[in-house]
Amino acid sequence: MTKPVETHPYFKSFVALVLIAGCLWASQWQFHRGEDRKARNDLIELRISQSESALELVTGDVNANEWRTVTASGEFDPTNQILLRNRYFEGKYGYGVLTRFTSDQGKVMWVDRGWVQAGASATVVPPTPEVPGGMVSIRARLRLDSSLPSGSFFALPGAGESGLVSRLNAQSGLDSENYYLDLISGSDPLLVPKAPAEVPSLSDGPHLAYAVQWALFAALIVYGRYLIRKMDLTSSEVLPTKEV
Repeated sequence: MTKPVETHPYFKSFVALVLIAGCLWASQWQFHRGEDRKARNDLIELRISQSESALELVTGDVNANEWRTVTASGEFDPTNQILLRNRYFEGKYGYGVLTRFTSDQGKVMWVDRGWVQAGASATVVPPTPEVPGGMVSIRARLRLDSSLPSGSFFALPGAGESGLVSRLNAQSGLDSENYYLDLISGSDPLLVPKAPAEVPSLSDGPHLAYAVQWALFAALIVYGRYLIRKMDLTSSEVLPTKEV
């Protein structure tokens, strides 16, 4: 009579090997995630520490210059502003204020002018910082278009206009450049954000600890299989013999 699979002498060892392989794979995965995150953090720190540059000198290769501090001159368009949902500052819910900016080189882009607290309800447009008129100079961090969080946007009322614009794409919807700027300061005191866009946390995270944890799980499975095998051998030795 064929033995059930679970009673096959190699079944427990097979299950243990599958579990060990899974734990080791998870350990490697967490380790490489940690390495990737550390490399990303090191790159951000390097670019933030680089000397500032004129915007037009670095936008030829935006990918190689994200997070770098840039300077530009131009004019803000206060009639073209959007509020980006789901931004928090000191634990308070609010919006990122993005304002359309045209540089003196003729480039049109969005500038994140910082955070504002949400209004009394989801349909109330909160007050935003005043936008200086005329030509101004700004200092900002260069950001990739792909870094801009997706989602729904508030539309600030313009001349005779009001309402919500659902899922407005801040980059392609109004024909802007494929990057945007996080404002740091400017030639006008109004351009110093009270709550500027924050640099992401540069912690390496718990990935290394998780990698070690999964490796320990694999070691525990090996030890557990050894104990089970030892118990099986002991029990087979003390089984009573059947009398004839």
